[in-house]
Amino acid sequence: MEIRVPEVGESILEALVAKWHRKNGAEIRKEEPVCELETDKVTLEINAEADGILAILVPEGQTVKIGTVIATITETDLAAEPPPAPALSPAARKLAREKTIRPETIKGSGKKGRILAEDLLAPKDIGLGEQTRQETPAETGPDEAPGKTGTEPPPAPLIRSEELPSYQVRQDRAITRKPMTPIRKRIAERLTEARQQTAMVTTFNEVDMGRVIALRRKYKDFFRQRHGVTLGYMPFFVSACVKALHEFPAVNARLDDNDIIYQHFYDISIAVSGDKGLVVPVLRDAERRSFADIEQTINGFVEKVQTNTLTMADLEGGTFTISNGGVFGSLLGTPLINPPQSAVLGMHVIQERPVALLGKVVIRPMMYLALSYDHRIIDGREAVQFLRRVKEFLEEPDEKLLEG
Repeated sequence: MEIRVPEVGESILEALVAKWHRKNGAEIRKEEPVCELETDKVTLEINAEADGILAILVPEGQTVKIGTVIATITETDLAAEPPPAPALSPAARKLAREKTIRPETIKGSGKKGRILAEDLLAPKDIGLGEQTRQETPAETGPDEAPGKTGTEPPPAPLIRSEELPSYQVRQDRAITRKPMTPIRKRIAERLTEARQQTAMVTTFNEVDMGRVIALRRKYKDFFRQRHGVTLGYMPFFVSACVKALHEFPAVNARLDDNDIIYQHFYDISIAVSGDKGLVVPVLRDAERRSFADIEQTINGFVEKVQTNTLTMADLEGGTFTISNGGVFGSLLGTPLINPPQSAVLGMHVIQERPVALLGKVVIRPMMYLALSYDHRIIDGREAVQFLRRVKEFLEEPDEKLLEG
């Protein structure tokens, strides 16, 4: 039986053999993971289709064309052999090592009983909301400037350049050189395109997240009991952006030669971080989705990223992007547009900060927002007003959306 590089999408012509999970000549059982392949857009895992002996034809690190035979399986009867160890997703395998959990004691909830990361977590830890949780705002204080003692040290003596010691660079210092993976190369190309092919400008605002935090706490148990997911921040942002995009259609548009294409649907790209880089699967028809549906779909994207099962259908299209740098602690940043889209919203970390409210200084949980946009399509006035509407929707969210 031959193992070939499968067709992933019309635009993908080759793939990198990134990792073999079994050694050449090893016994392998049906449905066990054999290898990981990387393309310029997705990483996928290939499973064995029969029991047998694996013969590897293409080593790790080699790039081959779609359809290439990279290994064969000589089918044999392994029925008398002991059952294989439980199949774990990459994320679950890492978590099992960290928590010193024996996989054979866990019942997997994935396809064909595969153990997923959430199977190893306590109920309170499950869900994307935990990944994006910022319940306790970061506490930071101003840096303390060193005081002066009143006695200044004498000035350092001047040294002529010819008196400086010579320094010779050692040529034997340790380095590691690795070729860029297809995904990393594609990320580099896209980021360069965003800079070179758009007239990108960024505008900023800040939002008081107090009301959103209060609603999350109020509906936390309801959401888990009724929908089986944790309520995170992303549904609030998706809802706010969809409403604002409806009011400012240019932000949801794209350029096609000399034409502006106004898109009357809202497919929101959600940036998800994986081990090999950032990917942006698309939440289709976001305007029709409930908060629970948004959470469940994004959780599905996260699982696909962790198990290398994202498909081209998950990534194609998208009219607007939301990127949450706050999960990594980013206070403020400038997100890059995801061409051919015309705008991207950057979320950042929530911090308690003193703000003026009704003539008084109060402490509120604040988040900086950044909107990068293509000035060829979107005027500055539209961009600023769009971001202000997002802010207003977040500070006064519709509680009815959480009850469905």
